[in-house]
Amino acid sequence: MNIREQLAIPRQQPRELNPEERIDNFDEVSKGLTQETAMIEAQRCLQCRKPSCVLGCPLGNDIPRFIEQLGQGKFEEAYWTIRETSSMPSVCGRVCPQEFQCEGACIRGKKDAPVAIGLLERFLADWMIINGKNLSPRCAPKNGIKVAIIGSGPAGITVAHSLAHKGYSCTIFESLPVFGGMLSVGIPNYRLPRNIIGSELYALQQCGVNVKTGITIGRDLTLSELREQGFAAVFLGIGAYESRRLELEGELETRGIFSGIDYLSQMLTGREIALGDRVVVIGGGNVAIDVARVALRSGWKEVTIVYRRTREEMPASRVEIAHVEEEGVQLVFLAAPVRIVREDGQVTGVECQRMRLGEPDRTGRQRPEPIEGSNFVLQADALIAAVGQKVIPVLDETVPVAVTPRGTYVVDPVTLQTNVEWIFAGGDTVLGPKTVAKAMCQGLDAAESMHRYMQGSF
Repeated sequence: MNIREQLAIPRQQPRELNPEERIDNFDEVSKGLTQETAMIEAQRCLQCRKPSCVLGCPLGNDIPRFIEQLGQGKFEEAYWTIRETSSMPSVCGRVCPQEFQCEGACIRGKKDAPVAIGLLERFLADWMIINGKNLSPRCAPKNGIKVAIIGSGPAGITVAHSLAHKGYSCTIFESLPVFGGMLSVGIPNYRLPRNIIGSELYALQQCGVNVKTGITIGRDLTLSELREQGFAAVFLGIGAYESRRLELEGELETRGIFSGIDYLSQMLTGREIALGDRVVVIGGGNVAIDVARVALRSGWKEVTIVYRRTREEMPASRVEIAHVEEEGVQLVFLAAPVRIVREDGQVTGVECQRMRLGEPDRTGRQRPEPIEGSNFVLQADALIAAVGQKVIPVLDETVPVAVTPRGTYVVDPVTLQTNVEWIFAGGDTVLGPKTVAKAMCQGLDAAESMHRYMQGSF
């Protein structure tokens, strides 16, 4: 196939449930590519000599090679190419923001639609599961060295996977009642089905990883006690699960006000929240989108998202923005909340102010500026703030691990070792809220450093 023929191939689209089908359930919305469309999409890859997509991937996946193998029908071989650098392609293929990472760096995206790298990665992982293929490398014989991993999110899973396959006896301690951290309680089933997370747990258990849920380090068990129990090294991967507040008067004492993460974790672990018909969500990221879509599926009749910038500045995935609009959620742009409207201690609405975009801020995005005299009120039976998360470090006086003013751990930027030589940290707890792939990348780096430390070659 010549270059002109390649450029003429349109980007292949995944099968999806239509909006009428999906708003009443939590079934996975995107069904991915078929074998036929995946192989067609693979032909769109130009096999660049200097593949910028690899640089755009936090894990450095060999994207051109696995796509070439896929296009040749070598699905299993292509899957293992991804597994050379990624332990969770079934997760990354679904929830990573490819448009800002690998696909965002794809050369085709400059004049056309980028190659659907995420959908191709997902196709391979799903093909392996459907066809009953082995999803994990062979486990190494146990070497008798114990490792503790705090948190079962992407970083923790990656550390456990890497070290378990090197022969270490790994134990994961998770404060939540379920495995997966924010993968389980922060991402709804319609984006990340629970059987996918379950397959990651199964793969770890097959290699002898012990998972203990409902245990909070610093409260139920201290870091020094882990050391006394014979753990040679500890990895802190607790994530960024504390929601930021709106900082509005009456926010804490008014009924019907939630944080985005708290709302999702309650709903996704089966605790129903039913407060009325209208909910207003503040924020423009994927958490805000997920909150709105979960609320819609939970019976709320009128769901509105308020974002202080424009659609173009929304950090949420373009696909997720399209989906939320298809499902009937109203998006209000260039507006920000300024006052909670309440009656007898219950929220009844939120007063907002129109905004305009001014000079760029330190991130390079135009700063929202209020427009005087433009206030308006949105009626609401619930108000949910999804304006970001922050890190709350392990509170353990027995071992003082250094933290920054932001609450993130201070680590060596290369080894991810903390000021305590046997404790390492990574993922959101070091970077702040980032993507799954970036957390996994730090998990890989930390696992290698921990291995070298425990082998005395650090």
